Amino acid sequence: MKRTLIRYKTKPDMADRNAELIAGVFAELKAAKLEGVRYLSLRLDDDTFVHFVETEADSGSALPGLAAFKAFQNGIRERCIEPPQPGGVTIVGNYRMLAEP
Repeated sequence: MKRTLIRYKTKPDMADRNAELIAGVFAELKAAKLEGVRYLSLRLDDDTFVHFVETEADSGSALPGLAAFKAFQNGIRERCIEPPQPGGVTIVGNYRMLAEP
């Protein structure tokens, strides 16, 4: 299981557009019913976005292959004040937020 947390801050005038693009990713994920992929995205009050992605070893490339994800990635740096900062994470505690392994 690979877990990644990505955090970035958008320009105020680009935050709604960024959220729309993310919604498109989730719509395509639901339609495709990808196995082995878990994905959560949050928008903070200051237009910072946080994404948490969990993938099984053999399905790690499925998300970047989605058309909506490619559209989201296109121009991400131009939408941001602070560029995306990805990093691995370890879950320390989980109460009914994420599925239990």
